Amino acid sequence: MAIDLNCDLGESFGVWPMGDDAGLLALVSSANVACGFHAGDPSTMRRTCSTAAARGVAVGAHVGYRDLAGFGRRFLDVDPDELADEVVYQVGALAAVARVAGTAVRYVKPHGALYTAVTHHEAQAAAVVAAVRDVDPGLPLVVLPGSVVERVARGAGLRTVAEAFVDRGYRADGSLVPRSEPGALVTDPVRAAERAVRLATEGTVEAVDGSLVRLDVETLCLHGDTPGAVAAAAAVRAGLERGGVPVVPFVS
Repeated sequence: MAIDLNCDLGESFGVWPMGDDAGLLALVSSANVACGFHAGDPSTMRRTCSTAAARGVAVGAHVGYRDLAGFGRRFLDVDPDELADEVVYQVGALAAVARVAGTAVRYVKPHGALYTAVTHHEAQAAAVVAAVRDVDPGLPLVVLPGSVVERVARGAGLRTVAEAFVDRGYRADGSLVPRSEPGALVTDPVRAAERAVRLATEGTVEAVDGSLVRLDVETLCLHGDTPGAVAAAAAVRAGLERGGVPVVPFVS
């Protein structure tokens, strides 16, 4: 009944800090490290990878649109070939930094608007999958269950890792509530922990309309920029441990 706990990290840029990465890396088992396109910079990437390596946290490439101004949370109608090249570039950049920091890129996860787009956008999903396959077909791809990218990735022979969010609201169809709508964020640590335990032990989450959504997942996500992220991560980790659910990376 083990579960992975991942978090978006390394999202500071230059003099603009973003979240408490050190505090979160003491609690999670996998780190989705920004690769410089939606957030992050070389020094932040190296520092995050070094801390992750020291704590035994798996490092993943958190790839996004080339959109620092919008934090990668705006859809961009990028040509699929260009998008594939940009994903290759991001994974490759982080792989070099991770190697210097004493670790390695173990998986790939899209960020923000790209993550949302590839749940339904065939061309962009195919571009992301092609990029991961070309870099290393052994790299798992973290996906939303039931998404287009999950289907395309499996068809290409990639391992997919189904993910649920403990700090985001769900619709009854299993999609995420857009951040612009009420119920999009779950900031109460107690509620986040309860959701995490339920997902890990029962495979369900309560949607904003009160219905139960079935989600069979291997990893649970917390966002490093969500208010109170460290407190939520601590509550989630403690709740899982009390529930007899070990927190371990999904990659060995």
